[in-house]
Amino acid sequence: MAGLRLGEGVLRRKPIDQISDTAPGGEGEQLTRTLGLWQLTAIGVGGIIGAGIFALAGTVANGTAGPAVLLSFLIAGVASAAAALSYAEFAGLIPKAGSAYTYGYAVLGELAGWCIGWDLLLEYTAIVAVVAIGISGYFNFLLGDMGAHLPAWMLGAPGSGDGHRVDLFAALLCLLIAYLLNLGIKNAARFETFVVALKILVVLLVIVVGFFHVSTGNYHPYFPYGVGGAFTGAATVFFAVFGYDAMSTAAEESKDAQRHMPKAIIYSLIIAMVLYVLVCLVLTGMQNYKHIDKASGLSSAFKSVGLGGLADVIAVGAIIGILTVMFTFMLGVTRVWFSMSRDGLLPKWFAKTHPTRRVPTRVTWIVGAASAVIAGFLPIADAAELTNIGILLAFVVVCVAVIVLRYRRPDLPRTFRTPGMPVVPAVGVVFSLWLITFLQWVTWVRFAVWFAIGLGVYFGYSRRSSLLATTGSAAGPGSAAEDVTLSKDATAPGGEPDGSGGSAGGPTAP
Repeated sequence: MAGLRLGEGVLRRKPIDQISDTAPGGEGEQLTRTLGLWQLTAIGVGGIIGAGIFALAGTVANGTAGPAVLLSFLIAGVASAAAALSYAEFAGLIPKAGSAYTYGYAVLGELAGWCIGWDLLLEYTAIVAVVAIGISGYFNFLLGDMGAHLPAWMLGAPGSGDGHRVDLFAALLCLLIAYLLNLGIKNAARFETFVVALKILVVLLVIVVGFFHVSTGNYHPYFPYGVGGAFTGAATVFFAVFGYDAMSTAAEESKDAQRHMPKAIIYSLIIAMVLYVLVCLVLTGMQNYKHIDKASGLSSAFKSVGLGGLADVIAVGAIIGILTVMFTFMLGVTRVWFSMSRDGLLPKWFAKTHPTRRVPTRVTWIVGAASAVIAGFLPIADAAELTNIGILLAFVVVCVAVIVLRYRRPDLPRTFRTPGMPVVPAVGVVFSLWLITFLQWVTWVRFAVWFAIGLGVYFGYSRRSSLLATTGSAAGPGSAAEDVTLSKDATAPGGEPDGSGGSAGGPTAP
């Protein structure tokens, strides 16, 4: 009996039909479907291309991999693709807000979903703050080239008198992104698409102009730190090739999520990886890896060939590029929070949306304020330590869940199927766990503290207040609800059953 009660609690799963594309939300808990394929792709590209292309590539080239930084990005891209393909299958199958939280809830149970959702609340918020601090530094650098500087107290910089420093510029950026998101997803997405287009134009400018200044001699030696340096670099740059996970939280705001979300995830990763590879070729070809500036690699490379004016343009592009990362991850954290509240795991008050703009304004302003506090008062290194482990664990959960669901429910109508099952998602699990071993012990301590708080909230409030607890409609282990009839016909569009070995009306890649 105790085991049954446990299964009805922490192991209960939300039936797929209750979170399907047609599942209704409560009054004031509806999001508006306005995003098309290319808007979704822009949000994904905006989340992936940021500091990685403008700063991290130079850092890894200089001290870890040398010219083999290109291989570092390729290795990280392959590993990230394993998780991306798993996300794509779920995005087409469960087109609702929440991403990894929702997928884990549906397949692995309420406690697993809660833990991932709770972790992502901290991780995504911290990423917004870290990016804001990074933009603040770039902005001051650009002003310095123009002979001007913001006061030290506005940038959290040393020299502000009594040692009390507030990065006001970074804090205001966080509030600005919250304001943009609260204008409504349609207007916010238009802004994101426009800014992403500008960013891509800057990156293409770097690639085209840079190729005319490449010296092949700079590629030798290709492995100055050994082949191992390329793999160590991959562990570092991996954090520059995710972002599609946050984009997938916008599934409920897509016009045709089941068709568009899988494609947007794959397209955004492909576009980002092509640009990363080309930029790495230019960066390490223009300047010897020993001389690449770790903080502003592209700018230093162009200055080294006498193109100082273009270096300033690149600095502006870096600011624009990193701004879109803030947008994507703040969008992600607000949709995860909204989903958890709508499911009753957090107070329903947070799940209320604006009556006309149909966005969760309450949680958006709370996240904006929280990220502003982190950005304003924490050094970038301390804030960055909050951003790693939760996302990697989310990757593990999604990759495991896609394997479990494929064999538990092969009949579900999938518009996209992860290829190479179960090898591809298993690669995502192994690589994510391997990267976790690189994290510092202080990251584990902070994660443990946040995790302990989350367990307290879950067992003290969420387990009893969960929508599944109050309605009794959970799909527990081996329960009849597991085989509940779906709200959609569980056959492929051509009338053929979607068996584990077949296709469901869509290719394995768009």
